[in-house]
Amino acid sequence: MRRTLKAVGAAAAAATCVLAATAGTAHAEAQQTKSLYAPSVLVLTVGQGEDADSVAVERAVTLTCAPRPAGTHPAAAAACAELSKVGGEFAQLVGGASDVMCTKEWRPVTVTVAGVWNGKHVNWSKTFGNRCEMKAGLGEGVALSF
Repeated sequence: MRRTLKAVGAAAAAATCVLAATAGTAHAEAQQTKSLYAPSVLVLTVGQGEDADSVAVERAVTLTCAPRPAGTHPAAAAACAELSKVGGEFAQLVGGASDVMCTKEWRPVTVTVAGVWNGKHVNWSKTFGNRCEMKAGLGEGVALSF
């Protein structure tokens, strides 16, 4: 009987050591696990002001594109598709010429994008003379129109 208790005690101690070692290994592996997708998580803002540092933010949305479109952006899937099409080059989302007539009133509006696109940090902004110029410059695009 004593031998059996000693054997059970030894087996329990060994099992505890194995579990402790396994738990430590599993924990280390979990920290090293890498995602299959490069992260793409952005915060987009629009507001009154001449530059990104002094803008009075009026609206802000989040946009996650990988592994699937999400966030508070009203058209997340279309915005992600548009950004993928231009390879994350936000300047390409702003059109040059437009047939929209705008006043020359100077009430600057700045659009900003900050975060990570395909695993790379991004910090982009564009200032327009007024809201009409912003709408004309963004055209039919959805990524920066929120």
